[in-house]
Amino acid sequence: MRLKTSAGFGLILAGSLVVAACGSSTSTSTPASSTTSSTSSSTSDTSVMSSTDSATSGGSVAMSGGSVAMSGGSQAMSGGSQAMSGGSQAMSGGSQAMSGGSEAMSGTSAGGAGGGGTLKVGVILPDTKSSARWETADRPFLVAAFKAAGVDADVQNAQGSASTMATIADQMITSGVKVLAIVNLDNASGAAIEKKAASQGVKTLDYDRLTLGGSAAAYISFNNEKVGELQGQGLADALGDKDANIVYLNGSPDDSNATAFAAGAHKILDAKSKYKKVAEQAVPKWDNQTAATIFEQMFTKQQGKINGVLAANDGLANAAIGVLTKNGVTLPVTGQDATVQGLQHILDGTQTMTVYKAVKKEAGALADAAIALAKGGQPATTGTVKDTQTSKDVPAVLLIPQAITKANVKDVVDDGYVKAAELCAGAYAAKCTTAGIK
Repeated sequence: MRLKTSAGFGLILAGSLVVAACGSSTSTSTPASSTTSSTSSSTSDTSVMSSTDSATSGGSVAMSGGSVAMSGGSQAMSGGSQAMSGGSQAMSGGSQAMSGGSEAMSGTSAGGAGGGGTLKVGVILPDTKSSARWETADRPFLVAAFKAAGVDADVQNAQGSASTMATIADQMITSGVKVLAIVNLDNASGAAIEKKAASQGVKTLDYDRLTLGGSAAAYISFNNEKVGELQGQGLADALGDKDANIVYLNGSPDDSNATAFAAGAHKILDAKSKYKKVAEQAVPKWDNQTAATIFEQMFTKQQGKINGVLAANDGLANAAIGVLTKNGVTLPVTGQDATVQGLQHILDGTQTMTVYKAVKKEAGALADAAIALAKGGQPATTGTVKDTQTSKDVPAVLLIPQAITKANVKDVVDDGYVKAAELCAGAYAAKCTTAGIK
């Protein structure tokens, strides 16, 4: 408003100058023509003309000044309009910024409700030697399950070292995981990890293996005694109703699952009066090389008089098959985990069966349980298992395993657990075709 007032004043001032200039011209010309001589008149006329020219010039200047003033006023008015427009834009920008801030706050709230930004879960797998499944199946299925749920998951492998697992656990706790799931390497180290996590306010889950003496909120696995029963029945089906000497290659003695597998197998085989257990030994850390040495000693001691091998998983089965093949012998051998190698042995006829555990379902169940815990709830479980060290009943999700023989190897491929291209490579192409696998 001040700019407009100044412009108006400039116009009035310019106008006054124009009037003053015109008045001066009229008063000078009249006296000169009536009272002076010709010379004086000439001089006076010249002066008058000069004065008139000056006045005219002054008027022009004044008019020019008025135009400048008007122009200045217009510019000022234009500047004022621009300033007002700029203010409106600034206000609009402020509104947008406030709107953007609201959206950002809304996004943060969504994350707090269960977005991947705030829910973080750690999973530690045991090794790469006891079974191929940990890296070929569990890792990719776990990553996919948590990604589908919008949860940030850190999946690592302890590579068979309890101290490495403890270090990884510490790092995950420090990084802010809400829930930590482990596949313990032994009960003592697993229980120590769970105790430390609890002291830091981090909830824990046992994945696949129960940690005896631990404090996990729940146990996510398969019915492991049922796994052993399927193995026992698979061996019995292959041996038939006749006298048979059986040897047992059990899993690691510090793995509670191995104990359950053996219990299930004995439940079936011990009931067969014609079957005789001639040797049984647990394989420390599920080590396949150690298993080969143990089985070779069994085979030598029994002078080859073995009719069946209850091997707790495909890795141990492969160790036994290697010794048998070297000695030119083929006989029924069980397994577990439906690995590519195990399935190929089944197609070859050197392994009787394996047990398929749909890891995709197990990984999904773990993701569901972890998310429930992270949000302050409790996992949906299907039953309980007994912790024999604490006598506590641990809430559990126990999935159903499936026996796989040559007749249904195709089921594992159809379920997406094993790729046909990998299973049926080379010499196995024709065998896969015979088994209905494409």
